[in-house]
Amino acid sequence: MHVVIGGCGRVGSYLAYMLEREGHTVAVIDKDPQAFENLWEGFTGKKVKGVVFDRDALIEAGIERADAFASVTSGDNSNIVSARLAKEYFRVPRVITRIYDPRRAEIYRRLRIPTVSTVAWAGHRILSFISHGELDSEFQFGSGEVDLVRLDLPLHLAGRKAADLNVPGEVQVVTVVREGGARLALPGTVLREGDILYVAVTKESQSKLERLLGLR
Repeated sequence: MHVVIGGCGRVGSYLAYMLEREGHTVAVIDKDPQAFENLWEGFTGKKVKGVVFDRDALIEAGIERADAFASVTSGDNSNIVSARLAKEYFRVPRVITRIYDPRRAEIYRRLRIPTVSTVAWAGHRILSFISHGELDSEFQFGSGEVDLVRLDLPLHLAGRKAADLNVPGEVQVVTVVREGGARLALPGTVLREGDILYVAVTKESQSKLERLLGLR
C-alpha cells in the first residue's frame, strides 16, 4: 500500500517505521522540518514540509493514489480537517485519526472516521491495571469502552456453563481455549478445569465480572 501520514512526531515516525518494515511506501507531512529528524536514518519514503490539511501538501505526498491516510499531529483540529479531506475529497479508502479530547469521539463517529483517543486509551489501561489487576486485558475496542480479557478458569467454576458468566450488554464469554484448541463459546458450553476464557466486558462491568469469577 501507499500510506500518507500527517504528523511526524513520535507516533507518526514510529508508524512510518513499522509500515516501511512491512513493505509499504510511506509519505510523511509536517509543518516543522525539524520533525523529520524523528525518522530513522534508513527512511526511504517522502518527506513533505507543509500543513497536513493543505491540499498541495497532500497531493505532493501522493494522497491521490493513497490506500490509507493517518492523521496523528498534536492538534485535534488539524487531525479532523485533514482526515475529512482525505476521506471526502480524495476518497482515500482507509482513514484513521488520533484525538486527544475524548469528548470529540462522537463527532468523529458521526463522520465515520475511526479514531484512536490516546488520553482515553491510556487512562483506561492504567485504571484497569490499578483497579482490576486480576483481569488480563488482551485487546480494547473503541477508545477502551470494551475490554477483551483472558482468564484462567477458576477451579470452582468447572462444570458450570458459559451462560452463567454472561450478563446481557455487559459481560460475554466469547471463546474457550481447551487443550490448545479454541472454540466459540455457546450459552450451553460446559466449562472444564484448565480452560482459558476470553471474555468481552464493558469498562463499567469489570467489578461485576470479578464478582462472578469469585475474585472479590
